[in-house]
Amino acid sequence: MSVLLSLLSTVCACVPMMGFLGLVWWLDRYDREPIWLIGLTFLWGAIGGVVSAVVGSTLLQFVLALVFGLVQAATGMDTSPWLEPAGPVLIAPVAEEPAKALFLAYVIWNRHFDNMTDGFVYGAAAGLGFGMTENLLYFVGVSNDLAAWGMTVLVRTFYSALMHATATSIVGASLGFARFRGLPALGVALGVGLFLAGGVHATWNGLLTLAQISGGQWAALDYVLFPLELAGVFAVFQICLVEESMTIRRELQEEAAAGLIPADHPRILASAVRRLFGGWVPPGVDHELYVQTATSLAMRKRQVRQMGHRAPEFYRDEVDRLRDQVSLLLKP
Repeated sequence: MSVLLSLLSTVCACVPMMGFLGLVWWLDRYDREPIWLIGLTFLWGAIGGVVSAVVGSTLLQFVLALVFGLVQAATGMDTSPWLEPAGPVLIAPVAEEPAKALFLAYVIWNRHFDNMTDGFVYGAAAGLGFGMTENLLYFVGVSNDLAAWGMTVLVRTFYSALMHATATSIVGASLGFARFRGLPALGVALGVGLFLAGGVHATWNGLLTLAQISGGQWAALDYVLFPLELAGVFAVFQICLVEESMTIRRELQEEAAAGLIPADHPRILASAVRRLFGGWVPPGVDHELYVQTATSLAMRKRQVRQMGHRAPEFYRDEVDRLRDQVSLLLKP
């Protein structure tokens, strides 16, 4: 039985997380990120994030044990009962959230990274990768007990792993908000994002720790509270998608007024549904390439506006290049 559950553990750890990853990628309906970069971010969470978190946790446990020892020596108070709960409540969020988000320091400078929506997607990818590896370790660890294994798979798949994705998506969204607003704003956003992510993580772990100490009502509260947190983050993600649609329409209306594209195209391109159908693109025009190029033009224009005089020549040149590409695509 344990061998079979160990094999099932691999399937149950990997398949749901990859399914969630595909869903998050699909929900980013206006300007989906390249699969290769999403995959790298997911792999970072699964491997690099886990290794970094283990190293960080080990160091923090050593420091915390040293501090508690000094407090006990100075006051005579027995601090040992506080050391074990401090692991999941303090050490885990402080070590794991920066570890999961570390790869975002590369991603945000990639030319494909545009805004908060992308931050949500890449952050969720890193968190899901981390959750996949952590789930596998937990599933295998209880593979000798069918009942415990089933409960662990259920809770960790739909709660713990999604908690990791939710927390890191908050960091990604914070970085996406500040990416084109200058380094000071980026630093503040990173701090705020990590604080909020750590809060989500610490709340989840803290209530479970209380449940182990005081009773199951705290676990029940956790199972109710986290879906509300997830719903709140998802709602902000949807608002970002609406804002993305408004950006496409606003920026491309200028291009339509200048005669670059037909007057009805900004409205169509800003609709996740209308842009999918044919009949509105002139005959002979590559539909998919036109939608992608026009959307990229809108995003780059917005980024140049956000950066103002700080905008690098590369971004200004790319706006011109994308305009030229759109013009060429629409030529009869």
